[in-house]
Amino acid sequence: MPETAPERTAAADASAETDQSVDRRFGVFSVIVLVIGVAAAALMSWWLPLHPSTGQIGTGLLLVLAFLVVEQVSVNIDVRGGISWTISFTEIPLAIGLFVAPFQVVLAAHLIAGVGTLLARRVQDRVLYNTGAEILEITNAFAVYTVAGMIIQGTGPQWIAAYLGAISAPITSTLLALAAVHVLGRRLRVGAATKLVFRTLVLGLVNASVGVVGYEVATNVDHGLPLVLATLGGVWALYLAYSGLLREQRDLEALSEVSLIVARSGRRAAARPAAGQDTASAIKSDDWHGVAQRIRDQLGAARVVLRLRFDPQAPMHTVVAGQELPAGVVDIDTAGAKADGLLRLPGSHVRHFRRVDSLPEIRQALIQRNAHEALVVPLRSASHLLGVVEAHDKLSRWRGFGQADLRMIGTTASHLATALDNRRLLATLRHDAYHDPLTGLHNRPGFRQLATEMLASNPGSVMLRVDLEVQPAISDALGYAWSDRITIAAGRRLRDALGPDTPLARLEGGAFAALLVDADLERAQVAAEKLVAGLSAPYPVDRLTVEAGVVVGYSSSAMPDGVLFSDAPGGRAGTPTELDVDELLKRADVALRAAKTSGERVRAYMPSMGQIFLRRFQLVTQFRQALETGQVSVHYQPKVALPRREVLGVEALVRWRHPEFGDLHPDEFVPAVEAAGLVDALTEFVLDRALIRIRKWLDRGLRIGVAVNLSVRSLADLEFPTRVSAALERYRVPPELLTLELTESGVMADPQRALPVLRALHNLAVVLAVDDFGTGYSSLAYLRQLPVDEVKIDKSFVFGMGSDLGDLAVVRSIVELGHSLGLVVVAEGVEEDAARDQLAAMGCDVAQGYLISRPLSEERLEAWLQARTAMAKNVRDETVLTLLS
Repeated sequence: MPETAPERTAAADASAETDQSVDRRFGVFSVIVLVIGVAAAALMSWWLPLHPSTGQIGTGLLLVLAFLVVEQVSVNIDVRGGISWTISFTEIPLAIGLFVAPFQVVLAAHLIAGVGTLLARRVQDRVLYNTGAEILEITNAFAVYTVAGMIIQGTGPQWIAAYLGAISAPITSTLLALAAVHVLGRRLRVGAATKLVFRTLVLGLVNASVGVVGYEVATNVDHGLPLVLATLGGVWALYLAYSGLLREQRDLEALSEVSLIVARSGRRAAARPAAGQDTASAIKSDDWHGVAQRIRDQLGAARVVLRLRFDPQAPMHTVVAGQELPAGVVDIDTAGAKADGLLRLPGSHVRHFRRVDSLPEIRQALIQRNAHEALVVPLRSASHLLGVVEAHDKLSRWRGFGQADLRMIGTTASHLATALDNRRLLATLRHDAYHDPLTGLHNRPGFRQLATEMLASNPGSVMLRVDLEVQPAISDALGYAWSDRITIAAGRRLRDALGPDTPLARLEGGAFAALLVDADLERAQVAAEKLVAGLSAPYPVDRLTVEAGVVVGYSSSAMPDGVLFSDAPGGRAGTPTELDVDELLKRADVALRAAKTSGERVRAYMPSMGQIFLRRFQLVTQFRQALETGQVSVHYQPKVALPRREVLGVEALVRWRHPEFGDLHPDEFVPAVEAAGLVDALTEFVLDRALIRIRKWLDRGLRIGVAVNLSVRSLADLEFPTRVSAALERYRVPPELLTLELTESGVMADPQRALPVLRALHNLAVVLAVDDFGTGYSSLAYLRQLPVDEVKIDKSFVFGMGSDLGDLAVVRSIVELGHSLGLVVVAEGVEEDAARDQLAAMGCDVAQGYLISRPLSEERLEAWLQARTAMAKNVRDETVLTLLS
């Protein structure tokens, strides 16, 4: 028959007032049930008075024994919401008692067995309710039995009355149980309630049938008792199979629920570090009490204790479900855990201890916990102890915890340890995903998340962008390890300067960011200057001191926009908008770039700066369309051999006629295109146009070469020489007519990486030229190693030859150096006759500049060639073009 158990399943943070209110309501309800039961029993005793006889004592003792047996083989079903249903086989002895004993004897036997079992199990909070419920069950059963017997007397068998009386008992207890659920304020869905009631009634029908049939067979059939015993054995075997399957199902449900609770609490806890919560507050808000309660319900234990260690260096945190734990063993520190016999068990196996037969240290630990027996299982990962699960004192069995309980707590502990380890790994992965491994500061995604939360509650804030500039030569000399040490030191100085509560991030390399909460521009200026002073101080490296430059740009979230992409999605120029983290970082970056350009150390973002960024953005986003629509074209500037004035070739120079900005110089859009990763498309475009131009000249019998400028990206692309070879074959152009110009700074940035590409291009027989020669800091050291054919003297030296003896000496030195290495020397920027004559006197091979011609479109170049040159045959019988005087 079903009984209710008002178990508490509130979370650890539920209020004590609510629990006390539930206890009071159930206590009042229990008293009411008991009073009604006593009154009903008194009426039944008046109606069916007891007539003592000699055999009633023996019958009563047998009924007590029968009721005790069926109480010990009861089945517990846990229901969500704090209700435990206990299904027993009391209908079997009750049905027999209706036949053989008076009401008072059966009632006394049932109360002695039922209440005695509860007291033996130390379940004191249900005694009043169950006493009243048992009295009502027996009273109602005898009332139905008596009334039915009177109705069918003389017209049918008496066992029908006993059958109906036995069935009425589970119906009575089921109605009381549903009333208790309502009083406790628990929510039980109609479907779940219907299923439980149906199962209870089915089992009641089976039990009543067994009791009635067994009595009739035993009393009316010859040798019927052995048959009844065999039938009871079969029912018992069926019950064992059913209870085993039910136990497995409940164990699986419990394991699933425990894993889900830990997973949900892990997701909530993983989201908290961003908001600055400490570990203790995160643990308090997790639903660990629900885990402990679920394990306790499944084991039927008086108490379950979870001791969890979230930090290997910190003591365990204790969660208790069920009976309160003595104060001395609630929170045990690390030293206490080492001395406690139950907390320093090796391995991860389940241990079952009883106070009567345990070692002294185990017995002492059980006494401290006020427990007679305990199941203990450590929670371990591969590396360290995660916690310990303790279950104290079995409630539902005389014999204590059994093998099924050991298996259940062991499997649950294994799942719990895995879930905890996964949670720890998830927390580690989350930390690593949102923090920079070198400095420990937030990385870009972590900073974005934290700064977004801070901006939501503090809109008046300032974003700082800090760039730490260490000379590449220092990094090359000391190595990346020392460069990392400088970066770590810079991050530490940044934290010391701005305080531990300021959100900080290392974005990449030596780039940092900080968000000053509730700050204005004046405070930001002071903080930026403080950072410059602090981060610029020399960094000690062994016995050396390394100096680094620092530039800071900052932007306020309170500043109105006006330019930068309308400064917010959907915003209009000139109107205040609510800026997000990315927008503030972008503005601070614009201010930082402006500071670098102007040579300042600190610069605040101004709305006018956005125009530059907006124009740069538009150029990058519109570049591919410009290539396809013909806005981008190639102009050519002639190059002439000195002193013969023969036109040797031209240099291909890209031009962009923008529909909004007009004619754009390459110095404006090429760096933007290169930074956006679109320079390969530009290089292929210019290369194709140059080869088409050469092919047209070859078809006319002219051998005029074209020079094409390469970017640093092309020098790092190992597939670039293959594409050049394919283009030469496609247009049927001799490789010696194609010159590829690369800047000296581009080659020197990473000469070892550029060398394989240069050698592959040199093997194709194309001409390689070093542009802007003379402006680098290490060109002379590497020039001998580079497979180049030409050097181009930077125009800044050519411009100053006539007025600066130093520039004249540089040009002469480059000419002599180039010739000594067997290179062709080209001078660009020739704008005067005097400069041309000086270069010719020095022995310079080729001149290029406005004196000869400005860059020309294809049509104007053809006109220039017809008007300014004469066709002639040279000594090698080749057609050449010579400038007219």
